[in-house]
Amino acid sequence: MATGWAGDGAVQDQIDATVDDAIQRARAQLKQGPGLTHCEHCDAPIPEARRKAVPGVRLCVRCQEEEDAAQQEGSGYNRRGSKDSQLR
Repeated sequence: MATGWAGDGAVQDQIDATVDDAIQRARAQLKQGPGLTHCEHCDAPIPEARRKAVPGVRLCVRCQEEEDAAQQEGSGYNRRGSKDSQLR
């Protein structure tokens, strides 16, 4: 496929770099250390199994789901942008 000045593997290199950046961003957001015994938002007890499974846990499942949903809404990524809008 002719890509102008870009090398043959440039598209795949860009995809790989985007995936690597996303992995690094996700790993940086992981909590470390001992978790809390009670949720910091609603003060509900956090089960021991959850504390063992999620190092550094600070929220109960319900509050974590709400926080994840709020982050999804404002992610800022336009994954459905048309090719024409990308060329402008």
